[in-house]
Amino acid sequence: MSKNLSFRTDMADERVDEYKKVNNLSAIDGIEVISNTKDGVITTIVNVLNENGSKALSKEIGKYITIEVSDAKYLDEKEEKAVVSTIAEILKELVGNNKDESILVVGLGNVYVTPDALGPKVVENVEITRHLINFAKELVEEGTRSISAISPGVLGTTGIETSEIINAVTKNVKPSLLIVIDSLASSSMHRVGNTIQISNTGITPGAGVRNKREGINIHTIGVPVIAIGVPTVVDMATITNEAIDKMLDSAKTTEEEFSTNINSKDIINMLDNLKKEERYNMIANILDTENYIVTPKEVDDLITTMSKLISSGINEAI
Repeated sequence: MSKNLSFRTDMADERVDEYKKVNNLSAIDGIEVISNTKDGVITTIVNVLNENGSKALSKEIGKYITIEVSDAKYLDEKEEKAVVSTIAEILKELVGNNKDESILVVGLGNVYVTPDALGPKVVENVEITRHLINFAKELVEEGTRSISAISPGVLGTTGIETSEIINAVTKNVKPSLLIVIDSLASSSMHRVGNTIQISNTGITPGAGVRNKREGINIHTIGVPVIAIGVPTVVDMATITNEAIDKMLDSAKTTEEEFSTNINSKDIINMLDNLKKEERYNMIANILDTENYIVTPKEVDDLITTMSKLISSGINEAI
C-alpha cells in the first residue's frame, strides 16, 4: 500500500518525485507527467487526473505547469524573452481568447517581507485597463480586455482573511476569472527563485510553510482561478534532509569510509533505511528549527527579476 506523505513543498513536480521515491514507484495512478524543452526553457506538466492522483499529491485535480529558469539573475535578453513567451503561451491556453471576459489579477503576500513580496511586485507592473474601458473608452483600442488588480495584504496587517477581501472584490467587480500570484515553498534550495509554477486549480496561501489559509479557487470564489507562483523559501530541516540525501548518493557512488573503524556501508544503510519523514522529524528536533524558513541572500534581486518576467508574461498573454 502506498504511503500518504506530509509534503513540505508547493511544487507539484517535486511532490511527484518524492511520492515515487518513498513508495518505490515508477508511475503514480492518476498522475500524468509531460516534459518539454523549447528555446532552452524546460517545462514540466503534471496532470492530476483523478481522485487517486489528487490524494497521492494532496493537490486538486487539474494541471500544474513548471517552468525551469536557469540562474534567473543572469538571464540575457534572448533568454528573458524565451521565458516571458513561455509564460504567455501557457496563460493564453488557460485563459482563452474571449476578450469579453474580464480578469482580476491578485497579488498575494506581504510587500514588507521580501520573500513574500512577489505578488504585490507583479501587480505593480501589470497593465490595468478596466478604469479606461469604463471611463475613457476612447483611449483604448477596440477589443481590449478589461483587467483590474489588487494586492489584499495579509491577515497580520489587515485583520481580514485574504479570501474574504477577494470574495468581496469579486462580487463587486464581477471578473470572469482570477489570476493569483503568490510566493511558494520548495523542497530544494536550487529551485528557489529559479522556478515558476502555473496551475488552473487555484491556490492555498501559506500551505508550504504550514500557515495554511482558506483556499482561493472556483469553489470558494465562484470563478475560475489560475495560480502563478515562485518558490522563495525552504524550511531549514528540509535543507538538512536534502543535504543528507545528497551525501548518501555521493557515498553510495564512491563508497568512501567515514572512519577507519566503521564501514561506510553500515552508516549508509542505516541512514538510507530510515524513513524520510522520520529523518526529517529527527533533524527538526535536533536543530530545533522546524519553524525556521530559509531564503537566499540575493532574494531581493530574485523577486525583482521574477516579478518582471511574470508581469511581462501576463501582459503579453492578456
